[in-house]
Amino acid sequence: MRVTALNVYPIKSIGGVSCTERVVEQQGLRGDRRYMLVDAKGQFITMRQFPHMALVKSAVTAGGYRFSAPGIDGLELPAELTEGERVQVTVWKDSPGALAADDAVNTWFSQALGVTCRLVFMTDSDRRHVSPNHGQPDDQVSFADGAPLLLTTLASLADLNRRLDEPVSMGRFRPNLVVDGKIPYEEDGWSKLAIGECEFEVAWSCSRCILTTVDPATGERDASRQPLATLKTYRDGPDGPLFGQNLIPRKLGRISVGDAVHIL
Repeated sequence: MRVTALNVYPIKSIGGVSCTERVVEQQGLRGDRRYMLVDAKGQFITMRQFPHMALVKSAVTAGGYRFSAPGIDGLELPAELTEGERVQVTVWKDSPGALAADDAVNTWFSQALGVTCRLVFMTDSDRRHVSPNHGQPDDQVSFADGAPLLLTTLASLADLNRRLDEPVSMGRFRPNLVVDGKIPYEEDGWSKLAIGECEFEVAWSCSRCILTTVDPATGERDASRQPLATLKTYRDGPDGPLFGQNLIPRKLGRISVGDAVHIL
């Protein structure tokens, strides 16, 4: 079994970028969801409220990222913000500190989305902890929903697509790591993994929400709530249907597409 895709999402709920290799840090893949968009009160915004956020695309540049959106010129940002107003933001039940981007950047994203918003960045000194229900006291996470990394398998997606009238892409689930696998949902039984230079704890199954009904190519929700509705018929859990596994790094280093996945 091998890694078939590595994905980084520079801004939470914005289009991601595919990588051939990446460094794994305590918070997850380097650069993953270190930026986030917030409203005037500092509350995080996502495709749950604004599905057309999917139409803002990301690309890697020599110094960071380039973002594009329909109808406006592109925007370039550094991989990390190093100066700006210090602010406190809210993501789920957490209120970490962050650096705010300048007015020109905020205007670009507000125009791209048609909603007033502000871009913030989590620096290395900002801390957000993994829920104590799932992690150890020192475990850290970026602006991702709950875990440093999300893993999915092609075998599980193939099983889901056999149940759907219209197949969906893995992009609906926004994973960091995709592995091939042979048995659908065998990842439910994994506890520890070794990939490349790294080791991971398989911490908990990922409960899926309405975000999976947004087509990343069109930014539109599926009228019949697929694939969420089908997942609920055979993969339902106490917090929603399950697809994918949340990982916490236990040994840091570099991983690459093509690396073997060892179940420990």
